[in-house]
Amino acid sequence: MANPIAEINLGRLVHNYRLIKDRVGNAEVLAVVKADGYGHGAVPISKALEKVGVNYFGVFSIGEALELRNAAIKGEIIMFERLTREAVPLAVEHAITVNVSWFGDLDLFEEISKKGGPLPKYHIKVDTGMTRLGIPHDEVASVTDRILDTTGQQPEGIYTHLSTSDEGDLSFAYEQKTLFEDSVDQIRGICSPNWIHIANSGALVNMPDSFYNMVRVGMLFYGAKPSEEMINPLSIEPVMNFKGKIVLVRSVEAGTPISYGALYRPETDIKLGVVQVGFADGMPRPWFERGFVGWKGGRYKIAGRICMDQFMVDFGDSEPSEGDTVLIWGKDDENAIPVEEISKDIGLNPYTLFTAMSGKRIERIYLNE
Repeated sequence: MANPIAEINLGRLVHNYRLIKDRVGNAEVLAVVKADGYGHGAVPISKALEKVGVNYFGVFSIGEALELRNAAIKGEIIMFERLTREAVPLAVEHAITVNVSWFGDLDLFEEISKKGGPLPKYHIKVDTGMTRLGIPHDEVASVTDRILDTTGQQPEGIYTHLSTSDEGDLSFAYEQKTLFEDSVDQIRGICSPNWIHIANSGALVNMPDSFYNMVRVGMLFYGAKPSEEMINPLSIEPVMNFKGKIVLVRSVEAGTPISYGALYRPETDIKLGVVQVGFADGMPRPWFERGFVGWKGGRYKIAGRICMDQFMVDFGDSEPSEGDTVLIWGKDDENAIPVEEISKDIGLNPYTLFTAMSGKRIERIYLNE
């Protein structure tokens, strides 16, 4: 088989967790494992983190939450999607915490409560400037009052999402923080939520005064920076090595057109390797213009446009063999290509690159389990 390979190093994942935990001190760490653990595999990632003490996991959908429960993840699971009627009984049955993020969610809670049905635990999401899901910050108190009056059930937590915490200019992030703290003060006059959280990966690095008693961390767990504008970065290690196998090595004369558009024509005779990974597997197509792969400690240029299932590499006068692997991103014993380097070059952030790896052909190999 010559499938694309994603080596997931769970030892590096644990290393990253320990750095994160040291940074945030007594704050609880909520590991964000949505989108299949950012392409790393939500179940193996969650199991590895649960073994070393992580008790809270963040997912987006009820389906993602049930996947973790069905895999015997015992920690608290919080889902971030807009609440639906279908999700409520499943959340109750499987002890999943939901997200109250708009006024219609209150109507649903009231309807269920009037019929005597049980309600799941919930966090209130506050909109402080993301303008996505979230109760407007100046209406949090009235919403909380209404929930308590009609259901008697107080929120487990209150949180918001920062939109610029990973950028060099943090002024808007601190505006959001100020609005959030005002909402927290209002809600504390009504009830006492257990968890207050605002810090994401960017804030964990750039805003140490935003930790409260819980932080939500995604990208840093996986060993990539959410942006280059990190004030005090952690010494994280890349968890994923994305690799491909060479399925053909052929001699190509100078001037021979290679791949779609005939854009690449080598200036000298070369050895060309065909690698069985394509953009359908998450290989970023724009990377061909200045891109390269790692092989035996060297960097070799991608030759021509990346195809759906394959791409070609100009190995010059080097002599790779069929069956050899090349490193697309990550760090192995011989090569290192940070995913951030690719991200910066092509203008797609690491989130996009990781989560594009959803193809069924990718073989995930878990190291240091």
